Amino acid sequence: MNKFIDFTDQICLITGAGSPNGIGFETAKILGDLGGKILLVATTERVYERASELRIAGVEAEGYVADLMDRKQVENLIAGIINKYGVIHVLVNNAGMVQVGMVEDFATFDQVTYESWDDAIDRNLNTCFNVTRAVLPHMIKNNYGRIVNTSSVTGPVVSNPGSAAYGAAKAAIIGMSRSIAIETAKYDIMINSVLPGWIATASQTVEEAAGGLNTPAGRGGDAAEVANMNVFLASDKASYITGQAFVVDGGNTIQEYKGPSDLYY
Repeated sequence: MNKFIDFTDQICLITGAGSPNGIGFETAKILGDLGGKILLVATTERVYERASELRIAGVEAEGYVADLMDRKQVENLIAGIINKYGVIHVLVNNAGMVQVGMVEDFATFDQVTYESWDDAIDRNLNTCFNVTRAVLPHMIKNNYGRIVNTSSVTGPVVSNPGSAAYGAAKAAIIGMSRSIAIETAKYDIMINSVLPGWIATASQTVEEAAGGLNTPAGRGGDAAEVANMNVFLASDKASYITGQAFVVDGGNTIQEYKGPSDLYY
């Protein structure tokens, strides 16, 4: 049976893939099921467990531990991958949010520390920049590439109190991607951003889960629903789509009315 999307023999690098129920690992599972050779990156050794799960399922997979905020570690990581595989066809920049063992800072802008701001920009924007900058020359040399960046509705579309740094980083990803898109389309390199809304992952708070119930869909999304968008944009079928931002939020950001549903709809 012919597959609509086929990643056979493609080297697929997914960052932020340590969580067993996160967007990164869900993306990796689908890519692997469609024939891709999967390289997972996370900040802790649990990424080895994710790679093992994929191998048990019959997928060729390898896990790497790296701090993607450290540019030297990123350079060494990508150099090692290229040395072993020769090429990277797909890059999914999913790393960001909060590192395992850390507490997210929700200080309002007048109270945020310089250290907290810098850390949020580093974690949510520079990780994406660092990996993309290291991978892109190899994609250009190969005259092919698909890059999918995990942005967020927070920043580019909406925001929340205490989210200035996070929102700035996620909005910047879209601006950066558009510039890269213009520069690299001639090499058949397509780069796009996916903007999740309320998604039920391990890092979701009680408040975020409640927000999901107030979307037009009446529920929060799951990681696989975002991963499905990632996988299409990572495929050769997305051959004329670049520099775009795709919202996956159950319709939450299109609704004007935010009051009690029994008073309107």
